[in-house]
Amino acid sequence: MIYTTLLNIAIFQGIVLGVVILKSSLFNSQSNKYLSYLLFALSIVLLNYVFEIEGAFKSYPLLCFLDYIEWIFLLPVFIFQFIINRIDDTVKSRQKTYLYYIPFVYSSTFTIIYHLNDILGIYKITGSGIFIINILRLIQLLFAFIIILFPPFYSYFMIRHLKDPQEKKWVITLLTTLYLLLSTWLITYMTGFFFGIDISSTMSGLALSATFIMHWTAYIGIYKYKLAKNKDAVYQFLNNDFAIIHPNLQVAENSITQENSTAEEYRESITADNLYFQKLEQLCKEQHIYTDSTLNREKVAEKLGISAGYVSQIVNTITGDNFAHYINQYRVEAVKEMISNSEYGNYTLLTMGLESGFTSKTTFYKAFKKVTGQTPNEYKNTLK
Repeated sequence: MIYTTLLNIAIFQGIVLGVVILKSSLFNSQSNKYLSYLLFALSIVLLNYVFEIEGAFKSYPLLCFLDYIEWIFLLPVFIFQFIINRIDDTVKSRQKTYLYYIPFVYSSTFTIIYHLNDILGIYKITGSGIFIINILRLIQLLFAFIIILFPPFYSYFMIRHLKDPQEKKWVITLLTTLYLLLSTWLITYMTGFFFGIDISSTMSGLALSATFIMHWTAYIGIYKYKLAKNKDAVYQFLNNDFAIIHPNLQVAENSITQENSTAEEYRESITADNLYFQKLEQLCKEQHIYTDSTLNREKVAEKLGISAGYVSQIVNTITGDNFAHYINQYRVEAVKEMISNSEYGNYTLLTMGLESGFTSKTTFYKAFKKVTGQTPNEYKNTLK
C-alpha cells in the first residue's frame, strides 16, 4: 500500500511538473519541452507498473496495449534532445535526432501487432510465423541495447558544449542518474528474459528509484539550479503563472491591491545584473545578433531559454524601452561606426542600414532619427 502510494505520488508529480514546464511562459523553450516529455514518459512507465501491481491489466485487457509499448525507449531520446537543444545551433544542426525514434516506433509496432492475437484474437500465428516473430524479437532486443546505451553515452560528449558550469553539473547528474537506471533495467530485463529468473523485486526497486528522478528534478531543476536560471523568474512563476493555470483557486487574504503591489516589487527587482539581460548584451556586443533582419523576441527567447514575454519584461524594466527600440539602438550604433570609418566610404547609407539589420529604408531612417535626433544624412554631414 505504501509502495504504490509512493509511485502514485511520483506519477502525479511527474505529470503536473511536465504540464507546468510546457504551459508556463517562464520555462517555455525547446530544450525544456523535451524535459517535460521525459517526465511524461517516465510517469507512463511507472503507471504501467502500478497497473500491473493492482491487476488492472487482467480486469481491463485493452490496457495491456499501453503496457506493451516500450515507453522506456523514449527516455534516453528525450534526455538527449533536452541536452542538444541547450547547446549552440551549429552543433545541434549536425544531429539527425529523428533516427533515435526508430527503436521506439519499431518496438511499438511489432509488439502491438504481435499481441493483437492475445487480446482480440484477430489472427493465429502458425509454426513458420513463430520463427519470423523470434527474428523480429531479436531485432527488438538489439534496438533495446542501442537506444538504452548509446544516446546517454553520446550525451556526455554533447554536455561539453554547455557554457554554464552550474547548469552543466546539474545536467550531468540528471544524465548519470537516468543512465544508471536504464542500464540496470536493461541488465535485469535481459537476465530475466534469457535465464528465466524472477526479476520482480529488482524491478520494484528500479521503479522506486525512478520516483527519485521526479522529486529530484522538481527540487533541483526548478528551485535550486532553476530551469530558468534566475531567482526572480522563479519568484514570478510561483506568484503569477501558477495562478493562471489554476484561475479558480482562491487565496485567503490576498486582494487585488496586494497582487499589483507584488507585481511592482517584482519588476523593481529586475536590475541590470540580471543573468538573461547580461547574456542578451553579450549576444548583441559579441555575436552581433542585431544584424539578423528577421530577429524578434521569439528568436532571442529561444537563445536565452526563456519566454518572449519575459524578454520584453527584462528589456522594458532595465532600459525603459521596448525590445524593438533596444535592438535598433545597436543597429544605429553600427551604422554610426560605419559612417565614421573610411573603409565604408563607398557604401551608401541604405546599404549600411540594411547590413546592420534594418529591413527597409523607412524603418532605418525612422529608427536612426529616433535614436540620434538626426537623419543619417544629417549625422554624416556633421562629421565632415
